[in-house]
Amino acid sequence: MNLDVSGIKLLRKKTSAGMLDCRKALAEAAGDTVVAEALLKEWGLAGVENRADRSMCEGRIFLRAEYSNAAMVQIACESDFVARSEAFLAAGAHIVDIAFAKKLRAPDSEMEGMIADIASVFKENIALQRLIYMEGGANERISSYVHGDGKVGALVLAKANNAAAFGDERIKAFFHDLALHVAAFKPLFCAQDNVPADYRREKEELFRKEVREDPKMRGKGTNILEGAVIGKMRKHLAEVCLLGHGFVKDEKIPVSEVMWELAERTLFTLSISAFAYFKIGEE
Repeated sequence: MNLDVSGIKLLRKKTSAGMLDCRKALAEAAGDTVVAEALLKEWGLAGVENRADRSMCEGRIFLRAEYSNAAMVQIACESDFVARSEAFLAAGAHIVDIAFAKKLRAPDSEMEGMIADIASVFKENIALQRLIYMEGGANERISSYVHGDGKVGALVLAKANNAAAFGDERIKAFFHDLALHVAAFKPLFCAQDNVPADYRREKEELFRKEVREDPKMRGKGTNILEGAVIGKMRKHLAEVCLLGHGFVKDEKIPVSEVMWELAERTLFTLSISAFAYFKIGEE
């Protein structure tokens, strides 16, 4: 029988079941939405929204990167069994391809429909938690890394004064390692210049409180107390800024110094335009 698409969409909205299941239920119910809804409940395909508060601590990162463009999505689910299933992996690969092709920075209706369909198949809470699309210019390239189990993913958008730099194997290796570094150490900002003023003020107030309450600092002058705050802030910024980190291949040397030395050896000017980090279990 011919079914009204609007009726299928309405049933899907009410039950959160997949489009194909809604179509099947309406066909068996001769178009009666009440009967179709009852059938979906009987089949265990309705009421996905009732599982929304169940923990989603499993899932997978999907990534597609080409030259200076990349898309990365984080899809969460309840069980490792689902996260490793062929259907889940195929859906995730398709979703990240959609994000890449459409240059999406937020899920569209096609993605949301695929998530609802896969959730109805597994009868498990599944969500597209995060999505990023990264786009660079002519002298920029993307380096990417996804951990073997798909739980962690990272992107680094690198910049050079000449696109020819990215043909140099030493530079390619460095930025690949830098993507691995981001995945391992989870920096919050690229450089100290990128740290928002609000974040700085919040941390400074926290450190100022810590210094005032430190028994060792009692009776110290204002200059000494403020010096201690500055020291704490300097150490913290080194910990949260990528360029201040000790490089993953040699943690005694800051990332900024490794990049500067590489630039000197290769005669190219190098910098980091942006990076991104996703991890299953974090939103």
